[in-house]
Amino acid sequence: MRDLLTISGLRTIFHTRAGDVAAVDGVDLSVARGQTLGVVGESGCGKSVLSLSIMRLIRAPGRIEAGQIQFDGQDLAALSPAEMRAIRGNRIAMIFQEPMTSLNPAFTAGAQIMEAMRAHDRAASANLLRNRSVEALDRVRMPEPARAFEKYPHQMSGGQRQRVMIAMALSCAPELLIADEPTTALDVTVQAQILDLLRSLQKETGMAIILITHDLGVVAEMADEIAVMYAGRVVERARTVDLFDDPSHPYTMGLLGSIPKLEDSGGRLLAIEGAVPPPFDLPSGCRFRPRCVFAEPACAEAVPLLREITGSHWVACRLSESLRV
Repeated sequence: MRDLLTISGLRTIFHTRAGDVAAVDGVDLSVARGQTLGVVGESGCGKSVLSLSIMRLIRAPGRIEAGQIQFDGQDLAALSPAEMRAIRGNRIAMIFQEPMTSLNPAFTAGAQIMEAMRAHDRAASANLLRNRSVEALDRVRMPEPARAFEKYPHQMSGGQRQRVMIAMALSCAPELLIADEPTTALDVTVQAQILDLLRSLQKETGMAIILITHDLGVVAEMADEIAVMYAGRVVERARTVDLFDDPSHPYTMGLLGSIPKLEDSGGRLLAIEGAVPPPFDLPSGCRFRPRCVFAEPACAEAVPLLREITGSHWVACRLSESLRV
Protein backbone atom coordinates (compact mmCIF):
# COMPACT_ATOMS: atom_id res chain seq x y z
CA MET A 1 0.00 0.00 0.00
CA ARG A 2 1.38 3.39 -1.02
CA ASP A 3 2.24 5.79 1.80
CA LEU A 4 0.17 8.95 1.90
CA LEU A 5 2.59 10.76 4.24
CA THR A 6 6.32 10.16 4.55
CA ILE A 7 8.46 12.16 6.99
CA SER A 8 12.24 12.02 6.56
CA GLY A 9 14.82 13.55 8.89
CA LEU A 10 12.41 16.13 10.31
CA ARG A 11 14.08 18.56 12.69
CA THR A 12 12.09 21.37 14.32
CA ILE A 13 14.03 23.80 16.50
CA PHE A 14 13.20 26.68 18.83
CA HIS A 15 15.49 29.61 19.45
CA THR A 16 15.90 30.24 23.19
CA ARG A 17 18.29 32.15 25.43
CA ALA A 18 20.12 28.87 25.89
CA GLY A 19 20.53 28.57 22.12
CA ASP A 20 18.68 26.57 19.47
CA VAL A 21 17.00 23.47 20.87
CA ALA A 22 15.39 20.68 18.85
CA ALA A 23 11.93 19.62 20.02
CA VAL A 24 11.76 17.20 17.08
CA ASP A 25 15.15 15.85 16.08
CA GLY A 26 15.54 13.63 13.02
CA VAL A 27 12.14 11.93 12.92
CA ASP A 28 11.33 9.41 10.17
CA LEU A 29 7.71 8.23 9.91
CA SER A 30 5.12 7.19 7.35
CA VAL A 31 1.41 6.40 7.21
CA ALA A 32 -0.52 4.74 4.40
CA ARG A 33 -3.97 5.63 3.12
CA GLY A 34 -6.72 4.19 5.29
CA GLN A 35 -4.27 3.27 8.07
CA THR A 36 -3.81 4.60 11.61
CA LEU A 37 -0.39 5.48 13.02
CA GLY A 38 -0.23 5.87 16.79
CA VAL A 39 2.43 8.21 18.20
CA VAL A 40 2.99 7.67 21.93
CA GLY A 41 5.28 8.95 24.65
CA GLU A 42 5.35 11.01 27.83
CA SER A 43 4.53 14.70 27.92
CA GLY A 44 7.46 16.69 26.55
CA CYS A 45 8.69 14.05 24.14
CA GLY A 46 7.80 16.09 21.02
CA LYS A 47 4.49 14.54 19.91
CA SER A 48 2.52 17.77 19.60
CA VAL A 49 5.42 19.66 17.98
CA LEU A 50 5.59 16.86 15.42
CA SER A 51 1.90 17.31 14.59
CA LEU A 52 2.22 21.10 14.33
CA SER A 53 5.27 20.65 12.09
CA ILE A 54 3.26 18.49 9.69
CA MET A 55 0.56 21.18 9.59
CA ARG A 56 3.21 23.92 9.19
CA LEU A 57 1.83 25.69 12.25
CA ILE A 58 5.16 26.21 14.03
CA ARG A 59 5.45 29.84 15.01
CA ALA A 60 8.49 31.93 15.91
CA PRO A 61 10.79 31.40 17.69
CA GLY A 62 10.33 27.90 16.27
CA ARG A 63 11.02 26.74 12.73
CA ILE A 64 11.47 23.59 10.67
CA GLU A 65 15.22 23.49 10.16
CA ALA A 66 15.64 20.30 8.13
CA GLY A 67 13.86 17.30 6.66
CA GLN A 68 11.05 16.53 4.27
CA ILE A 69 7.30 16.06 4.83
CA GLN A 70 6.12 14.30 1.69
CA PHE A 71 2.33 14.33 1.39
CA ASP A 72 1.01 12.58 -1.72
CA GLY A 73 4.21 13.48 -3.58
CA GLN A 74 4.46 17.10 -2.36
CA ASP A 75 7.03 18.31 0.16
CA LEU A 76 4.96 20.34 2.62
CA ALA A 77 8.11 21.85 4.13
CA ALA A 78 8.89 23.50 0.78
CA LEU A 79 5.42 24.95 0.05
CA SER A 80 4.65 28.65 0.23
CA PRO A 81 2.21 29.82 2.96
CA ALA A 82 -0.55 30.22 0.36
CA GLU A 83 0.02 26.72 -1.04
CA MET A 84 -0.01 25.27 2.48
CA ARG A 85 -3.28 27.06 3.34
CA ALA A 86 -4.92 25.31 0.39
CA ILE A 87 -3.95 21.93 1.90
CA ARG A 88 -4.39 22.67 5.60
CA GLY A 89 -7.96 22.01 6.70
CA ASN A 90 -8.83 20.73 3.25
CA ARG A 91 -6.65 17.67 2.55
CA ILE A 92 -5.01 17.52 5.99
CA ALA A 93 -7.05 18.33 9.09
CA MET A 94 -6.26 18.33 12.78
CA ILE A 95 -8.16 17.82 16.02
CA PHE A 96 -6.38 19.91 18.63
CA GLN A 97 -6.04 19.16 22.34
CA GLU A 98 -8.61 20.55 24.77
CA PRO A 99 -11.67 21.47 22.67
CA MET A 100 -12.81 23.98 25.30
CA THR A 101 -9.75 26.13 24.59
CA SER A 102 -9.52 25.31 20.88
CA LEU A 103 -13.08 26.43 20.16
CA ASN A 104 -13.84 30.16 20.20
CA PRO A 105 -16.19 30.87 23.15
CA ALA A 106 -17.65 33.92 21.38
CA PHE A 107 -19.13 31.96 18.45
CA THR A 108 -21.62 29.13 18.19
CA ALA A 109 -20.50 25.65 17.19
CA GLY A 110 -22.31 26.00 13.88
CA ALA A 111 -20.65 29.32 13.03
CA GLN A 112 -17.20 27.81 13.62
CA ILE A 113 -17.92 24.78 11.42
CA MET A 114 -19.25 27.11 8.69
CA GLU A 115 -16.07 29.19 8.91
CA ALA A 116 -13.93 26.08 8.33
CA MET A 117 -16.03 25.17 5.29
CA ARG A 118 -16.03 28.70 3.86
CA ALA A 119 -12.24 28.84 3.94
CA HIS A 120 -12.20 26.26 1.14
CA ASP A 121 -15.51 27.01 -0.59
CA ARG A 122 -16.05 30.75 -0.82
CA ALA A 123 -18.71 30.43 -3.52
CA ALA A 124 -21.17 28.52 -1.30
CA SER A 125 -24.16 30.42 0.12
CA ALA A 126 -24.66 30.84 3.86
CA ASN A 127 -27.76 28.65 3.72
CA LEU A 128 -25.86 25.84 1.97
CA LEU A 129 -23.00 26.03 4.48
CA ARG A 130 -25.50 25.93 7.34
CA ASN A 131 -27.11 22.79 5.96
CA ARG A 132 -23.71 21.20 5.45
CA SER A 133 -22.72 22.09 9.02
CA VAL A 134 -25.84 20.49 10.49
CA GLU A 135 -25.16 17.41 8.35
CA ALA A 136 -21.58 17.35 9.65
CA LEU A 137 -22.84 17.42 13.26
CA ASP A 138 -25.30 14.64 12.47
CA ARG A 139 -22.49 12.62 10.88
CA VAL A 140 -20.47 12.69 14.11
CA ARG A 141 -23.58 11.47 15.98
CA MET A 142 -24.29 14.73 17.76
CA PRO A 143 -27.66 14.54 19.54
CA GLU A 144 -30.14 17.03 18.02
CA PRO A 145 -27.63 18.47 15.52
CA ALA A 146 -29.84 21.42 14.53
CA ARG A 147 -29.99 22.58 18.16
CA ALA A 148 -26.31 21.88 18.72
CA PHE A 149 -25.55 24.14 15.73
CA GLU A 150 -26.86 27.11 17.75
CA LYS A 151 -25.04 26.31 20.98
CA TYR A 152 -21.90 27.97 22.33
CA PRO A 153 -19.01 25.79 23.55
CA HIS A 154 -19.74 26.46 27.23
CA GLN A 155 -23.26 25.07 26.76
CA MET A 156 -21.90 21.68 25.69
CA SER A 157 -20.36 18.73 27.49
CA GLY A 158 -16.76 17.69 26.86
CA GLY A 159 -17.84 14.88 24.57
CA GLN A 160 -20.08 17.20 22.57
CA ARG A 161 -17.29 19.76 22.15
CA GLN A 162 -15.01 17.00 20.92
CA ARG A 163 -17.65 16.00 18.36
CA VAL A 164 -17.77 19.60 17.16
CA MET A 165 -13.99 19.54 16.71
CA ILE A 166 -14.23 16.30 14.74
CA ALA A 167 -17.07 17.69 12.59
CA MET A 168 -14.98 20.79 11.88
CA ALA A 169 -11.90 18.73 11.03
CA LEU A 170 -13.84 16.47 8.68
CA SER A 171 -15.91 19.21 7.08
CA CYS A 172 -13.79 19.19 3.89
CA ALA A 173 -13.31 15.38 3.73
CA PRO A 174 -9.53 15.35 4.44
CA GLU A 175 -7.28 12.53 3.30
CA LEU A 176 -5.26 12.73 6.53
CA LEU A 177 -6.56 13.47 10.03
CA ILE A 178 -4.15 14.31 12.85
CA ALA A 179 -5.81 13.71 16.23
CA ASP A 180 -3.78 15.19 19.08
CA GLU A 181 -4.95 13.63 22.37
CA PRO A 182 -8.59 13.42 21.16
CA THR A 183 -9.83 11.69 24.33
CA THR A 184 -7.99 13.70 26.99
CA ALA A 185 -10.19 14.70 29.97
CA LEU A 186 -13.10 12.56 28.74
CA ASP A 187 -14.58 9.81 30.90
CA VAL A 188 -14.11 6.25 29.69
CA THR A 189 -17.63 5.93 28.26
CA VAL A 190 -17.32 9.07 26.14
CA GLN A 191 -13.75 8.12 25.22
CA ALA A 192 -15.00 4.81 23.81
CA GLN A 193 -17.69 6.65 21.84
CA ILE A 194 -15.16 9.06 20.31
CA LEU A 195 -12.78 6.24 19.33
CA ASP A 196 -15.64 4.25 17.82
CA LEU A 197 -16.69 7.35 15.90
CA LEU A 198 -13.19 7.86 14.48
CA ARG A 199 -12.99 4.20 13.44
CA SER A 200 -16.37 4.38 11.76
CA LEU A 201 -15.55 7.61 9.89
CA GLN A 202 -12.20 6.20 8.77
CA LYS A 203 -13.88 3.08 7.39
CA GLU A 204 -16.46 5.25 5.64
CA THR A 205 -14.05 7.75 4.07
CA GLY A 206 -10.75 5.84 3.78
CA MET A 207 -8.76 8.64 5.43
CA ALA A 208 -5.45 8.04 7.18
CA ILE A 209 -5.15 8.96 10.86
CA ILE A 210 -2.17 9.98 12.99
CA LEU A 211 -3.30 9.43 16.58
CA ILE A 212 -1.14 11.25 19.12
CA THR A 213 -1.59 10.13 22.71
CA HIS A 214 0.11 9.04 25.92
CA ASP A 215 -2.48 6.29 26.40
CA LEU A 216 -1.22 2.90 25.20
CA GLY A 217 -4.68 1.45 25.67
CA VAL A 218 -6.04 3.85 23.06
CA VAL A 219 -3.41 3.02 20.45
CA ALA A 220 -3.77 -0.72 21.13
CA GLU A 221 -7.40 -0.40 20.13
CA MET A 222 -7.00 2.06 17.25
CA ALA A 223 -3.58 1.90 15.59
CA ASP A 224 -2.23 -0.34 12.85
CA GLU A 225 1.32 0.80 13.64
CA ILE A 226 2.90 2.57 16.62
CA ALA A 227 5.84 4.96 16.87
CA VAL A 228 7.26 5.52 20.37
CA MET A 229 8.86 8.95 20.85
CA TYR A 230 11.34 10.01 23.49
CA ALA A 231 13.15 13.37 23.79
CA GLY A 232 12.31 14.42 20.23
CA ARG A 233 13.24 11.15 18.52
CA VAL A 234 11.46 7.94 17.53
CA VAL A 235 13.02 5.14 19.61
CA GLU A 236 10.83 2.27 18.42
CA ARG A 237 8.37 1.69 15.60
CA ALA A 238 6.42 -1.46 14.80
CA ARG A 239 3.06 -2.91 13.92
CA THR A 240 0.81 -2.69 16.96
CA VAL A 241 0.66 -6.42 17.61
CA ASP A 242 4.47 -6.72 17.32
CA LEU A 243 5.12 -3.83 19.67
CA PHE A 244 2.91 -5.25 22.39
CA ASP A 245 4.11 -8.83 21.90
CA ASP A 246 7.82 -8.03 21.61
CA PRO A 247 8.82 -4.55 22.89
CA SER A 248 12.50 -4.04 22.12
CA HIS A 249 13.44 -0.64 23.57
CA PRO A 250 13.79 -0.24 27.36
CA TYR A 251 11.56 2.85 27.24
CA THR A 252 8.77 0.93 25.50
CA MET A 253 9.19 -1.87 28.03
CA GLY A 254 8.80 0.67 30.82
CA LEU A 255 5.67 2.17 29.30
CA LEU A 256 4.07 -1.24 28.89
CA GLY A 257 5.20 -2.33 32.35
CA SER A 258 3.35 0.59 33.92
CA ILE A 259 -0.03 -0.67 32.64
CA PRO A 260 -2.07 -2.70 35.18
CA LYS A 261 -2.80 -6.28 34.07
CA LEU A 262 -5.89 -8.19 35.15
CA GLU A 263 -4.02 -11.49 35.29
CA ASP A 264 -1.40 -10.00 37.65
CA SER A 265 -3.55 -8.03 40.06
CA GLY A 266 -1.25 -8.66 43.01
CA GLY A 267 1.94 -7.65 41.24
CA ARG A 268 3.78 -4.36 41.54
CA LEU A 269 3.74 -2.03 38.54
CA LEU A 270 7.02 -1.01 36.99
CA ALA A 271 7.91 2.67 37.12
CA ILE A 272 10.32 4.64 34.93
CA GLU A 273 12.40 6.76 37.27
CA GLY A 274 12.99 10.44 36.44
CA ALA A 275 11.45 12.48 33.64
CA VAL A 276 11.99 13.32 29.98
CA PRO A 277 15.04 15.63 29.83
CA PRO A 278 14.50 19.19 28.58
CA PRO A 279 15.67 19.65 24.97
CA PHE A 280 18.32 22.17 26.05
CA ASP A 281 19.95 19.71 28.47
CA LEU A 282 20.08 16.35 26.71
CA PRO A 283 22.46 13.63 27.93
CA SER A 284 25.22 12.37 25.67
CA GLY A 285 24.61 9.26 23.61
CA CYS A 286 21.27 7.56 24.16
CA ARG A 287 18.83 10.12 25.53
CA PHE A 288 17.07 7.51 27.65
CA ARG A 289 20.35 6.38 29.23
CA PRO A 290 20.03 8.21 32.61
CA ARG A 291 16.68 6.49 33.22
CA CYS A 292 17.52 3.08 31.73
CA VAL A 293 18.13 0.15 34.09
CA PHE A 294 20.05 -1.65 31.32
CA ALA A 295 22.41 1.24 30.45
CA GLU A 296 26.11 0.55 29.94
CA PRO A 297 29.05 2.99 29.62
CA ALA A 298 29.04 2.51 25.84
CA CYS A 299 25.48 3.91 25.69
CA ALA A 300 26.95 7.39 26.32
CA GLU A 301 29.12 7.33 23.23
CA ALA A 302 26.66 7.95 20.36
CA VAL A 303 22.99 8.55 19.73
CA PRO A 304 21.58 5.19 18.53
CA LEU A 305 19.80 5.29 15.17
CA LEU A 306 16.68 3.37 14.23
CA ARG A 307 17.58 0.03 12.74
CA GLU A 308 15.39 -2.72 11.38
CA ILE A 309 15.27 -5.86 13.53
CA THR A 310 12.46 -7.57 11.60
CA GLY A 311 10.59 -6.71 8.43
CA SER A 312 8.23 -4.32 10.22
CA HIS A 313 10.00 -3.49 13.48
CA TRP A 314 12.63 -0.79 14.06
CA VAL A 315 14.38 0.13 17.30
CA ALA A 316 17.03 2.66 18.37
CA CYS A 317 18.96 0.82 21.08
CA ARG A 318 22.39 -0.81 20.96
CA LEU A 319 21.26 -3.37 23.55
CA SER A 320 18.00 -4.34 21.87
CA GLU A 321 19.19 -7.74 20.66
CA SER A 322 20.21 -8.86 24.15
CA LEU A 323 16.98 -7.50 25.69
CA ARG A 324 14.62 -9.26 23.31
CA VAL A 325 13.04 -12.47 24.51
